[in-house]
Amino acid sequence: MNSNISSSFQIKPGGVISGRIIVPGDKSISHRALMLGAIAEGNTTITGFLQGEDTLATAKVLRQMGVKIENDGKLVRINGVGLNGLNESNISLDLGNSGTSARLMIGLLAGQIFDSELIGDKSLMKRPMLRVVNPLRDMNAEISCSDKGTLPINIIGGCKLHGIEYELPVASAQLKSCLLLAGLYAEGVTTIIEHQATRDHTERMLSAFSHPITRHQNRISICKADRLMGTDINIPADFSSASFFIVAATIAPGSDIVLENVGINPTRDAMLKIMELMGADIKLENKREQSGEPVADIHIKSSELCGINIPKELVPIAIDEFPIIMIAASCAKGETRLSGAAELRVKESDRIQSMLDGFIATGIRAEDTEDGMVIQESKFNGGVVNSHGDHRIAMAFAIAGLVSKETIVVNDCENVATSFPGFVELAQKAGVNITYV
Repeated sequence: MNSNISSSFQIKPGGVISGRIIVPGDKSISHRALMLGAIAEGNTTITGFLQGEDTLATAKVLRQMGVKIENDGKLVRINGVGLNGLNESNISLDLGNSGTSARLMIGLLAGQIFDSELIGDKSLMKRPMLRVVNPLRDMNAEISCSDKGTLPINIIGGCKLHGIEYELPVASAQLKSCLLLAGLYAEGVTTIIEHQATRDHTERMLSAFSHPITRHQNRISICKADRLMGTDINIPADFSSASFFIVAATIAPGSDIVLENVGINPTRDAMLKIMELMGADIKLENKREQSGEPVADIHIKSSELCGINIPKELVPIAIDEFPIIMIAASCAKGETRLSGAAELRVKESDRIQSMLDGFIATGIRAEDTEDGMVIQESKFNGGVVNSHGDHRIAMAFAIAGLVSKETIVVNDCENVATSFPGFVELAQKAGVNITYV
């Protein structure tokens, strides 16, 4: 975000969500396209790249290690250096606020011949990293971290990695992807067992870069790579970013909007299933495939929602969308229960507590549990919300302002730029009465 722009949002009640809009490119895919393009041979061209602070942090550290990356705001061009072409950086690799960058980069760097140190901003330095560090150590990586299991991470280069069979203790695409990237450098076969499906962008993209993995039921296996080949990647619009407008159009009376070219990967779209169970009017139009990813235009009309017990099997796949799902739940008739979502407590903020704080500040009746929340049908009264520096909390309560009795002000919104640059301007275009204050 421009430093001259206030870090607070003001949202006035009312507004009808309408038209056709395109949200920015998928953040998860953008990170992976950069990393794989960097270690591929030849050139990779990326269209639809998310120009957000998180993805730009990934690009920055790859440049520090000698990768030529050109970014004109529309196209990203990468001159790949090959699997073993990265160079040691003479300064720490600062990944800003990006947990995805950190966890995936640890896996990528574990098999390099040089030492690396990874750091981040105040929020990222508190996030747990042992979940990726410990299995990498099992692969013979030499990695140290803080006493609390957090950044800074120091990786000793030159360790010969070997494949392992690893059962994911939590449903985490970041952990899975970290180990797949390390597996590119490990002797033998690296096999990951996941009991709950997580987003599979890494697997799809490895295939696009000419190194397919094998999958048998819940077992995902990768062999050491000889080479990756550069390719052209067309990134769809980010489903998590689209989710804010899906809920906005659902809860704001008289709304009718189409979100174009949205990624609908089946390991990402559980939020649609949850919203449909609640009674949302959502249709997928013009379904197609783009660079190995399914995409569609999402057509949403306003509708009345009913509270539900959110199916536990959908929780891991919708983990990033729960702040805005909770806003939808507060507008639904009856009670909504969420459980099995303890992962929300270790995101950019403790998202269960952050949402509860925002609900209390704006008049919504809700109770937190260890791994979720119970939300009662209620009305937003207006008020001042602290986003706790969490981009998804900030955007969720911005959407709540549509149906509030009085104005909602959301503070500490700088980090919205990490995932959704231009959020305020696009929300205004769609019909949200939102301004900087």
